[in-house]
Amino acid sequence: MPLRTARFYDSAEVTIDEQLCNGCGLCVKVCRGAPLVMEGKRVKVDQSLGFGCIACGHCVTICPKNAITVRGRDFGPEDVSPMPKKEERADYDSLRNLLLSRRSVRDFKDKPVEREFIDKILEAASSAPMGLPPSDVQVLVFEGFEQVQALRNDLYDEMKKWRWMTRGVGAILMRPFMSKAASQAMREFVGPVINMYEQKANEGVDWFLYGAPLALYFYTSPYADPVDPYIPATYAMLAAQSLGLGSTMLGFPGMVIMRSKLLQKKYGIDAVNGSGLMLIVGHPAVRFSKVVTRRFRGIHYFPERPPIEENANDSTNSEDVE
Repeated sequence: MPLRTARFYDSAEVTIDEQLCNGCGLCVKVCRGAPLVMEGKRVKVDQSLGFGCIACGHCVTICPKNAITVRGRDFGPEDVSPMPKKEERADYDSLRNLLLSRRSVRDFKDKPVEREFIDKILEAASSAPMGLPPSDVQVLVFEGFEQVQALRNDLYDEMKKWRWMTRGVGAILMRPFMSKAASQAMREFVGPVINMYEQKANEGVDWFLYGAPLALYFYTSPYADPVDPYIPATYAMLAAQSLGLGSTMLGFPGMVIMRSKLLQKKYGIDAVNGSGLMLIVGHPAVRFSKVVTRRFRGIHYFPERPPIEENANDSTNSEDVE
C-alpha cells in the first residue's frame, strides 16, 4: 500500500538493469519501502510488498553498478550525484568550529542578502532529511527589507488580537481551554511580549523581525511530522553561517500564522498545515569574539552506564609487572 503525502499517493517506478546488476543484494538490504526482494541472485521489484517504492533513493545511492533507476514521487535520475570525496568533507573539528561560531544575530547591516547566497542557503536546506519522501516541507521567502517589514506588520497586527486572552476577564475565560503551562505562558510571556513589541515599535525599533532583510518561513502539511520544517531550517541556518551571514530562528511567527486564516490566505498557506519555523537572515552588524555552550537539562543512559574503572585499560598494571 503506497504511503500518502500531501503531494502523492502512488509508488515510484523502479527499474533494474539486469545486464549491470551483479546480485550483491545491497539495495534489498537498505530498502525500507520493501518492494525489492532477492530471487536467487537477482533483484526483483514487487510494488505490492510493504509500502511500495517511496523514492527514498537508498537503493540508487548504494548500488555499486549503477543498475537501478527510480522515477516518481518528485524523484528522478537528475536528483542523484556522486558522493563528495572524503577529503572534501568537513571533519569533526571543522564542523564543531562552525557550530561554535554561530550566535543568534539580531542586528543587521543596511544591506540586502545577495540572491546567490539565498540560492545557496536553499540548496543546502534541500539536502536535509525532512520526512517521508517526497517532502511536504515548503519555504516561503520574504526577500528584501520592504517585504520583511510588511510581514512584520501583518504578524504584529494579528498578534495584538491575542491581547484580550492575556489579562483580566479574557484570561479567566480562556483558562479552562488551556493547560496550566499554556495559561501561564499567555499571562507571563505572550502578554509582556506584545507590550514590549509595541513599545519598541513606537520607538522606531523592530524587536519582532529585527529589521532583517531576509525571512524564510519553513512549514509543512498535516501528513508530515510536525518537526519536519525544523530540520531544513537548521541546515539553512548553518549554511548562512558558513557564508558569513547572521541568522536567528523564531518560533513566534509560526504560532501567529498558524492561528490566522487571514495570513494563511494572504500568503497562500493551507489552513490545515502544521507547525512552522521562521529564520531571519542578514549581514551581521555586530561581531562576537567569544562562544557560548549550553547544558542539556539532563543526559540519561538506560540502562545506566557502568562507571569506568581506574586503570581498566592500563596494560602495565602493577600486578602484571614482574
